[in-house]
Amino acid sequence: MRRLLAWIQGFAESLGGPGLFIIAFLDSSFLSFPEVCDALIVLLTVQHRERMVFYALVTTLGSVAGCYSLYLVGKKGGEAFLRKRFHARHVDRAMAVFRRHGMLSILVPSLLPPPMPFKIFVLAAGVSGMPAFDFLVAVGLGRAIRFFGVGLLALWKGQAAISWVHENAAKVGVALAIAVVAVVVFSLWRRKTRSVA
Repeated sequence: MRRLLAWIQGFAESLGGPGLFIIAFLDSSFLSFPEVCDALIVLLTVQHRERMVFYALVTTLGSVAGCYSLYLVGKKGGEAFLRKRFHARHVDRAMAVFRRHGMLSILVPSLLPPPMPFKIFVLAAGVSGMPAFDFLVAVGLGRAIRFFGVGLLALWKGQAAISWVHENAAKVGVALAIAVVAVVVFSLWRRKTRSVA
């Protein structure tokens, strides 16, 4: 992992922002580099603190673009792939969740770090016919929260943020997901009570 990270870091640093975009795109689409984007944001931010916003933004955009390409694959024929890999009952249940909860069903998993299997949610969003705008907003928001959070952590903790993210990312991701669900449920409840009143 360290050798791969060193090579990817060298690649991303040599290209600057475009390198981060490419790595984030590949990680979110057809390849997997678990936690590499987080580590790159930390490493690059430690070297150039004034560019943290740029690094987080470029990584977010690359991740959203990668997710969108996978979403399009799901939309154009991913159902056959899902049905081959998973029991039909589970696929049908997942499709029902996407149709019922829309953006929330992609926003919550987009916040969670590896080993959360996020790509299956992206494919399922395409298969279920989730509107592209809703998909892009949900993924963009989730990824921005994650990558800007990592950037802020890098400013605060320096290079030690890499090990902190590795050790605590799952807890923080779950806490963020619960917070998002709570906010959405509360806003839906308020909207409902206002319409009744």
